[in-house]
Amino acid sequence: MKIKEGTLRELLNTKPAYTLYERSFKQLEDSEWAMVKEGLEKKLLVSGKQSVLDQLEGEMISEQIKLCPTNYQNRLVLNKYFDWTVPKAFGNKVTTIGLGDRLGLASPGHISAIRDKKAKPILAQQSIRELTLMDRTIDDIVDAASYAVFQEDYQDGFGADGDHLKEEADIKRALDAGMTMLTLDCSDHIENAVANYTKEEVQAHYDELPEDERTGYEKRYLDQTFHIHSFDLSFSKEALMFNVLLYKKALDFTVFVFDEYVQKANQEIDFELSIDETETVTSPASHFFVANELAERGVKVNSLAPRFIGEFQKGVDYMGELDQFEADFKQHAEIAKTLDYKISIHSGSDKFSVFPIIGNHTEGLFHLKTAGTNWLEAMRVLAQTEPELYRKMHSYAFEHFPEAQKYYHITPDLSGIPGLDKVNDAELPEYLNDRNARQVLHVTYGVLLTAETNEGQPLFKNIFFEKMKEREEEYRRTLTEHIGKHLETLRIPNQ
Repeated sequence: MKIKEGTLRELLNTKPAYTLYERSFKQLEDSEWAMVKEGLEKKLLVSGKQSVLDQLEGEMISEQIKLCPTNYQNRLVLNKYFDWTVPKAFGNKVTTIGLGDRLGLASPGHISAIRDKKAKPILAQQSIRELTLMDRTIDDIVDAASYAVFQEDYQDGFGADGDHLKEEADIKRALDAGMTMLTLDCSDHIENAVANYTKEEVQAHYDELPEDERTGYEKRYLDQTFHIHSFDLSFSKEALMFNVLLYKKALDFTVFVFDEYVQKANQEIDFELSIDETETVTSPASHFFVANELAERGVKVNSLAPRFIGEFQKGVDYMGELDQFEADFKQHAEIAKTLDYKISIHSGSDKFSVFPIIGNHTEGLFHLKTAGTNWLEAMRVLAQTEPELYRKMHSYAFEHFPEAQKYYHITPDLSGIPGLDKVNDAELPEYLNDRNARQVLHVTYGVLLTAETNEGQPLFKNIFFEKMKEREEEYRRTLTEHIGKHLETLRIPNQ
């Protein structure tokens, strides 16, 4: 039995308290669905048969209509009726952009930026450390992404990334939450001390390995020439020993995770290996060694993130010589192409000077992670619209910068940042154009949003989210422009 058409429309016409997100309005045979805003909170409004409404948590506001919170349980029901609100895997033949949403507010703007581009968004992306800091769960970030794609009627597919996972328990949590991408961070298993070994120490540690392992490595790599594309690779005995000692434990852990979790998952998984969170720059030879060893052991990666030369610091452009970066990146991109996976670029936010190089040498096929830039653009919105609040948060961020800096490798020049007393309200947004101020604000988001008064109440968090919800459209426009600049500079074409 079809329900009476227009039931929700009739209600919305008579209830100005609800603001409709027009793109979200959907009619099925037995129900109508829409996202609305009541005050500052988003809700799911559903009319239909009792068999539909009974599946949803919420409040009956008429005989046929239920007003539902955007919670986990209702998201599962939404997923059931609209399969395009379920995250998916994309494989290694599709350009993907990680658009982590630290606040749970950014995905509508991200969708607006990427909607007509030949790339797919990974809308749910957050590291365990950041989730813990923000008192969020993996389910929370998938919820926020699913409701956003429904709100925006984005039916082209999105992914969900368990970002920089290190522990088995967290990998299991991510899979249980329906994550469709796993980024395995092997930094704890990379033996950085090897870089400081003498030749004699390298030989001694290598000789401690079982003879059959050493024989296998030497058979695979010594007296071999590997043809990549525009260059060849070969390994001396010293180079081979160095790479074995540096990456052996990381490789063993990766194989274990792939066999135990990725292969046994009940959904398709885009599996990414991160070797970038390390002190050691990844040479093309080391990149090839890691990727080739994984292939030899039957591990299929969809993407791999080396640590590139130069500095990919948070929230600012690339720091280094562009000519050197291009020569190095070209080889990394060719290795990935030869071994059939995508090169992945982490801390990719705002690296505008290298984006054309990345787009060119990958022929537009890559994975790039952004995350904190949406927080910085939220601060830009506050600087433009809530100068008093911005000034308070800015002062607190700079006062508490030292405690945040220890978690990030950044090198801002604090002496070059104008003091707040020298800047009028109209000039406040310029702090978000200053690379030094951006870095300070980037890494202090956790300090700001967890700060408390002497009475134990949130100092900024509640008022920050209240103002951002009030400025929803300004935030959408700001993100659409900012992420749009990323996609344009990466030379991602329109569909």
